[in-house]
Amino acid sequence: DCLNCISGELIIMSDLTPKTDAYLPSPYPDDEIDLKELFMVLWSGKWLISAVTGAAAVISVVVALSLPNIYTASALLAPAESEGGGLSGLMAQYGGLASLAGVSLPGGGEGSRAQLGMQLMKSRSFIGDFVERHDILPELMAVESWDAGSGDLVFDSEAYDAASKTWVRDVEPPKLPAPSTQEAHKAFLELLGVSQDKQTGYVTISIEHHSPTVAAQWVNWLVEDINAVVKAQDVDEATKSIEYLTQQIANTSLADLQAMFFELIQSQTETVMLAEVRPEYVFKTIDPAVVPEEKSKPSRALICVLGTLLGGMLGVVIVLIRHYARSEAAD
Repeated sequence: DCLNCISGELIIMSDLTPKTDAYLPSPYPDDEIDLKELFMVLWSGKWLISAVTGAAAVISVVVALSLPNIYTASALLAPAESEGGGLSGLMAQYGGLASLAGVSLPGGGEGSRAQLGMQLMKSRSFIGDFVERHDILPELMAVESWDAGSGDLVFDSEAYDAASKTWVRDVEPPKLPAPSTQEAHKAFLELLGVSQDKQTGYVTISIEHHSPTVAAQWVNWLVEDINAVVKAQDVDEATKSIEYLTQQIANTSLADLQAMFFELIQSQTETVMLAEVRPEYVFKTIDPAVVPEEKSKPSRALICVLGTLLGGMLGVVIVLIRHYARSEAAD
């Protein structure tokens, strides 16, 4: 009996002993990538990878050489400082007195002229007037390239006939052969860059174009026109305010209100005088736009390098897909 007990215990202990390595699960799953196998697969498809990479390199070179040069002209501007408190300061001083007398004064809140100019420069009405005023719609919508030797613009013959100066675009209704103001606005915004440095407050205006001369000219025109447009708006508003205040003087007999109205008229008169003697009404030019000598884009070397790398990656992917597709088909 004792021998039977001992033998039974030995059998139980033998079941608890660790299993041999043959029965242990493999630490490497069957679907783990074998680097040696991967290398061999890529090596066997080296000619296909080389062919795809070479084709991609040739295509990228052709594309890079076919892209026209783009030139960027820019101007650095400083917001023109407002002289004195203007109408808004006097409104704060006399607003309570005017309201007690039942008089409604015109709005005198003066926002930042620089912010107004930046937003106005990107507006549909300003850009439409700018394009029409300077007659630059063909240069905006139909230029194909620029001849550096002669300095002439090359127009897209399928869109614009330069000889007869007529639009020949083939478009679907409601569009017309001649681009609309909305189309011109959208195209101009793609070329225009307006930014302001938050620390210094300086404003940078830039234009991208096939022609460096056109780019520089448009930037200078933009600065001149935005100054003129905002100045005209302020002069018109000040003139209307003077007329309004003159009427209020005739309608009141209070000496204090009359004194206030005269002071407001004086402020508006100063605004008109300042606008007439200061051509750079909104922006003062720190660094005017000049004709750029070097292109800003495209970066042909970068296009060729990226195209070649993408071609190599595509070749590797094709080889791997082909290999694993054949392996699954064989299984």
